[in-house]
Amino acid sequence: MPTTYAPSFPETSARYGALVLRVALGALFLAHCALKLFVFTPAGTAAFFGSLGLPPALAYLTMAAELLGGLALIAGFKARIVALALIPLLLGTIFTVHGANGFFFDSKGGGWEYPAFWSIALLVQALIGDGAFALSPTRRHL
Repeated sequence: MPTTYAPSFPETSARYGALVLRVALGALFLAHCALKLFVFTPAGTAAFFGSLGLPPALAYLTMAAELLGGLALIAGFKARIVALALIPLLLGTIFTVHGANGFFFDSKGGGWEYPAFWSIALLVQALIGDGAFALSPTRRHL
């Protein structure tokens, strides 16, 4: 008679931990997209990007990345790849907006600790996997 295998609690709970991280990251991206769309407005966000010396069109690409990336993370659609793809977006905020404001995020204009931590969380998501209930899991070997 073949031996059956029941996953251990840590092995099972890791999948749910990855799910919680994935959904939380996705929700944060959707919240930041909503802020740009409904509070700052797309035109206002584009003007802000322009004031930083960035092409205003990059604001629309950023909002699209936040919206589509957030939805993909929540749904578990290739979450490992999406997480890696979103890291440059956050690194860009460090180098263009928050880096000059110091480390702590409570500094005027917000320091770079929050986007740095968010980048690390995305890297962790990519390393630990898609988690439970992923609609389109990433293949095991990237």
